[in-house]
Amino acid sequence: MKEQDDKQDAKCRLDKWLWAARFFKTRSLATAAIETGKVHVDGDRVKPAKELHVGQLVHIRNKDFEVEVTVQALSNIRKGAPEAQLLYTETTASVTKRENLKVTGVNAYALRDRGAGRPTKRQLRDIIKLTGG
Repeated sequence: MKEQDDKQDAKCRLDKWLWAARFFKTRSLATAAIETGKVHVDGDRVKPAKELHVGQLVHIRNKDFEVEVTVQALSNIRKGAPEAQLLYTETTASVTKRENLKVTGVNAYALRDRGAGRPTKRQLRDIIKLTGG
């Protein structure tokens, strides 16, 4: 059984790996992110069936986060979060960038003061433009 798992994990599709590493809740969400250009491997835009290899650099951009990781292991099976974190390591540049965003609060651009009422039509357009939704 263990040999079969090792053989199976020798090859891994990008969308399956993103799902197994718990960056996306479903494979279809991972596939959609790849197809819309939000995931790059070694700086190149790729397709969902791209075969991943250990040591490759994966850049993932989402509305909630932006992260750059190096592939440490391959897996086609979704496991618990502690096992999923062993599949990748985040680059130091990505960690510092994420920490700076936390301090400056750049991601808090769409927050409104409590009691400010409903946004106007113009404010809604600006919010939609900023959030991409």
